[in-house]
Amino acid sequence: MNRIAARFDQLRATPRTALIPFLTAGDPLPDATVDVMHALVQGGADLIELGMPFSDPMADGPVIQHADERALRNKVGIADILGWVRAFRARDADTPIVLMGYLNPIAIHGIEGFAREAAEAGVDGVLVVDCPIEEDAALQPLREAGLQRILLVAPTTSDARLARAVEAAEGYLYYVSFAGITGAAKLSAQDIAQRVEDLRGRAKVPVAVGFGIKDAASAKAVAAFADAVVIGSALVATLATAATPEQACGRASTFLAPIRAALDKS
Repeated sequence: MNRIAARFDQLRATPRTALIPFLTAGDPLPDATVDVMHALVQGGADLIELGMPFSDPMADGPVIQHADERALRNKVGIADILGWVRAFRARDADTPIVLMGYLNPIAIHGIEGFAREAAEAGVDGVLVVDCPIEEDAALQPLREAGLQRILLVAPTTSDARLARAVEAAEGYLYYVSFAGITGAAKLSAQDIAQRVEDLRGRAKVPVAVGFGIKDAASAKAVAAFADAVVIGSALVATLATAATPEQACGRASTFLAPIRAALDKS
């Protein structure tokens, strides 16, 4: 069984809402990435989304854009990221890892080669932000390599596209809580609750909610109706000025722990 499915099976038995932090690979310090991933698990992460830096991250706000820029200045690429996943797997064989990013770097690397190398490194799923469901066949090599294709849906997704995404989704379905970029708006849980409940009734996989979740309060509000919460920009901002790996790890676990506690009380 894929690690993502196994982890959600474990969470349903608890029951427990999944906490999925997003971390830009190589930021703030390339040599801290693996240790920060472990610190996030210690802080309560159930899955990890590892962002692949890209020069034109169109769905991301300034916080993650700047993180991508810093990582790219340090020449972080796919080979580095897969190496960090392999290093993480040496100590953690169970926590699912989803790579999140854009099609261009994957295409340049070669989709088939990327799929094979990512699976061998211990990646479990890939979320390609700018590959719509209509172009899903282009990423078939990911599925053939055993990677799960995480799909995005949003408030603006048409009924026809939503039906296709619900049918094709693997691992979990990522619901973007508002029409906008990461970190850009204040989340209104009340506005999205019915939409997420509807998705949960239709989807064959768990539904995760991201964009706008910044702290324990917003995470707890979303946990009332979602299977998982994704928190990215607020964590990336917290890590941005860490000067040492030790400082980055301390900030990661300290940031995540109260969110984990709030979810466990929800």
